Parts: sequence; C-alpha cells; structure tokens
Amino acid sequence: MLKRKLGADGPEVSALGLGGMSFSNFYGPVSEAEAHAVLDAAVDAGVNHVDTSNIYGMGRSEEVIGSWLAKRGGDNPFRIATKAGITTDANGLRAYDNTFEHLASELDGSLARLGLEQVDLFYVHRRDPRLEIEEVVESLVALQQTGKIKAFGFSEIAPTSLKRAAAVAPVAAVQSEYSLQTRLPELGLIQMCEAVGTSLVAFSSVGRGLLTDRPPQPGQFAEGSFMATNPRFSGGNLERNLTVTEGLRDLARDVGVPTAALAIAWVLGQSPAILTIPGTRSVDHFGELVTGAESLLDPDLLIEIEKRLPVGWCHGDRYADAQNVGPERYC
Repeated sequence: MLKRKLGADGPEVSALGLGGMSFSNFYGPVSEAEAHAVLDAAVDAGVNHVDTSNIYGMGRSEEVIGSWLAKRGGDNPFRIATKAGITTDANGLRAYDNTFEHLASELDGSLARLGLEQVDLFYVHRRDPRLEIEEVVESLVALQQTGKIKAFGFSEIAPTSLKRAAAVAPVAAVQSEYSLQTRLPELGLIQMCEAVGTSLVAFSSVGRGLLTDRPPQPGQFAEGSFMATNPRFSGGNLERNLTVTEGLRDLARDVGVPTAALAIAWVLGQSPAILTIPGTRSVDHFGELVTGAESLLDPDLLIEIEKRLPVGWCHGDRYADAQNVGPERYC
C-alpha cells in the first residue's frame, strides 16, 4: 500500500483512505454488518485512514465506525478524521457555524459516537462567511490544546484561504473533490497545498461511481435524492457521460485492471501531496480501489488516460445551484 504524509509534520498514512459517507445511506441503504465488513477489509489491505463527519446520516457514519471499534476492541488501527461546521438555521435551512463554541460542541458529540477521546484530524466542513479564516484557525489551535484533536484542516476552501490559514498555524489537510471528471483543484489548490505543506485529500475520486466498471444507470436514483438532481447524473447528462467514459473502461480492460483502479491511480499520480478517500458499501468494490493505490501508473498510461478523458469532457456541473452553496469558488 502506497503511503504518504498527512500534513508536513503529520503521520504517514495509506494514500488510499476510506470515506465514511457511504455508511450513512447517502448513496443507498447499507447495513451495519456491511459497513463493518468494509472496515475489516480496510485493515486487511493496510488502509489506515478513515474519514467521516458529524452530518453523514446525522451521526450514523460515526456511530457505525464507533460500533466497529467497540466490537473489535484493542488498539484503534485507523487515523480517523471527522468534520463539523454545517448546521441549520432557525428555519431549518442549511447554515454554517465555525465559532469555537459550535465546533467544540460538535466535536464532543463526534467523539462520543466514535467512542474516542481524540481524533487525528478535525476539519471545518465549510467556511462560515461571518468569520475571517484566521479567527477560525485560532479556534482550531485552541481545540488542539484541549488534546481532543491532533491536527486540523478545511473542506472545500480556495487556495487563497489556505494561504491565509497556513500563515497562522500549520494546516494538515484540505479536502476537495478531485477526479478525472472534476479538475478544478489543478487551478491553484494543488499548487498551494504543495507550497505550504498541506495534504490535498481528494473525495469522489471515482466520480460518484461514474469512473467504474458498474457505473450508475438512468432511472436508478430515488426521486429528489442528491444523485437524481445532480447535473452530471440527470437531464440526459448521465447517458452522455456513460458514453464518454466507455473509453476509460475499454482501456482498463486492455490493461487488465478495474476501471476504478485506473481512476484512483490517476489521482494519486498527480502530486505526492494527494491522498484520496473514496467511499463504498461493497467489499468487492473496495478491493478495486485498493488495486489503484498499490502502485503509481507509468507516464505513457497516464497520457493515454487523459487522451480518453481530456480536461472538460464531463457533461454537467459537479453540483446543482442548491448543492453548490458552501464550497468556496475561486475560478
């Protein structure tokens, strides 16, 4: 298993981590037993980085991971990251709160669900527009001093925000969507992470299933769900994207590896600062992801992948307007 530093001075972790959103029923129903089987497979594969959040299933993802840890007993084999900062206002609408009081309270809830006294990494899930990022960093440093978090990071922030934050204190990681179909981090975020010693933790690196051998099909999403309203998977774009990505599946068959493995290996091959945290409900699919992290691709294969899926190939934005509230836009 390829390993990389989590932050400039942080621990060495598996370059492939495991995203916990899939344990929350976000992409479809998953039982606790199924989730535990994936966590077992992660240990067997040498994956030691697990990412979750307080809002994944409103705590369910953390509870599933916590129940696995309790059932296993003994030492915790994972470097665990969780997040907070997304909340709701008095009208039940999505809001953001990066105050120390809110982050500290939500962290306590996460620790209780996980059954831990400390997490290795604590992210601010989205920026609170009311607060300067320097003030938020000071709150995160204060949380470090309590001993409840080892390191901190931010999710979906701009390169300029990372530069400001890193000027106050070391930022271990920035989480952002990055894959063959979402290339925005190449326009400054990867470069800033490299410059300030921050890991870029890429999520959705197999394109929410589109860059796999068994991609989503038209009509399979529940009405009103995230996927049913996402521009890349609705309005005829899913059919268009399935046609384009067939070239990647053909290449994977020629090479003799799963398509998801090519997608993961491509992401990890873009910079030594990059880690990736795809999620899955399937042990078999998890094995395909592991294959992609076991070795980097040779330059000729990387070039061929980009010939088949060049920048800008994907039909539809990564988020609908309602889904794109919160991430910082920088290009």
